Amino acid sequence: MIAQPTAGYDCIIIGGGPSGSTVGTLLADFGHRVLILEQGKFPRHHIGESLMPHTYWVFKRLGMLEKMNRSPFPRKESVQFVSANGQESQPFFFPDRDPNEWSTTWQVRRDLFDQMMLDNAAEHGAEVRLGVRVKEVLFDGDRAVGVRAVVDGRPTDIPAKVVIDASGVCGLLSKQLGIRVGDPGLKNAAIYAYYKDAFVDEGRNAGATIVIHTPNKMGWFWFIPLPDRITSIGIVAPPSCIITGRGDDPLATLEQEIEDCPSIAKRIVGAKRVSGSYVTSDFTYRSRQLAGNGWVMVGDAFCFLDPIYSSGVMLALQSGAFAADAIHDALGADDVSGKRLGVFGQSLVNGIHAIRRLVYTYYDREFSFAKFMKARPHCHDPLVRTLIGDVFHDENEVLFEHLKDFTTLPDNFDLDRSRN
Repeated sequence: MIAQPTAGYDCIIIGGGPSGSTVGTLLADFGHRVLILEQGKFPRHHIGESLMPHTYWVFKRLGMLEKMNRSPFPRKESVQFVSANGQESQPFFFPDRDPNEWSTTWQVRRDLFDQMMLDNAAEHGAEVRLGVRVKEVLFDGDRAVGVRAVVDGRPTDIPAKVVIDASGVCGLLSKQLGIRVGDPGLKNAAIYAYYKDAFVDEGRNAGATIVIHTPNKMGWFWFIPLPDRITSIGIVAPPSCIITGRGDDPLATLEQEIEDCPSIAKRIVGAKRVSGSYVTSDFTYRSRQLAGNGWVMVGDAFCFLDPIYSSGVMLALQSGAFAADAIHDALGADDVSGKRLGVFGQSLVNGIHAIRRLVYTYYDREFSFAKFMKARPHCHDPLVRTLIGDVFHDENEVLFEHLKDFTTLPDNFDLDRSRN
């Protein structure tokens, strides 16, 4: 058992994004004294705008459902795939397998959404400090006991019983401990921009995320409708294809790639670009360890998956909820050992692994969702279940047994799982 240091805060959370807001809200609801330290100033731009329906259950716990229903965010009840030759799959309508409110979700503007989530954490009793940069996690031996942060321009040590790293892709703690590893099969980059009055489908598919293979099969486009007739459009591909291989003008590269892809080009005829271009890496990575004595990671601080299935926010929320329950139990038992704090690790990793398998399937140039569904129509339900983010169980093994006939995973794929 690891004894707890005496501290004013039960928990310090590094980062105020969706995972940090989630764990902060729930820990405050449990009655713990929580401090969220966020380096940036909100609202701020962020990518990752399409949600999975499985976020519903965490939103319900957070008291966010009414706020989301009042928001301007378009409702999303489907996802659709377009092949390299322009063949469109039938939309995968989430409510068709379960016609209830939890089968529909939202396409969000992350500046508004993240602000809503952080405000919600504050309303529930978490203390939020913006503009505070955490420099490192403090340790006593192998136990985390607080953080060193720059507060009002001065280095300040702040003790806590548990430190939660929700620092996102910067992964403060995984880099400090040297435990981050990449996924060599998923090294991509993204260029994206925003367009007004692009063509959006009518009816049930109006809020769909549309995933469009590039004609050369080297990458794919996302097409995500947002409020105020704005659409987020981006391309994901190996950096050598869209950055180093296409010059140093990202906007020109994006516009050329759009012109070369009829399935996306036809959707922006008459549309006006209303932003510059953004470039980001979408390299998949994970930490070799989820939790240790006095610390735990959530969201992108622990793992980032290629965004093809829009799993990022769902995994952020779910890992935050898992962590909050584990931390609450650990504090109640006066045992903040890594084993106790990371008790949810295998469930989280199994869910991540299921989505990762589907990511690799998509990047198989010979794979087609349309062909797969035609050959295996009985797999429609388990596939949709995975696409909505309902992956924290073993029942999706049936889907992947059938997918083996249509795609081949790397020999060492299953050996790459991370466990706490």
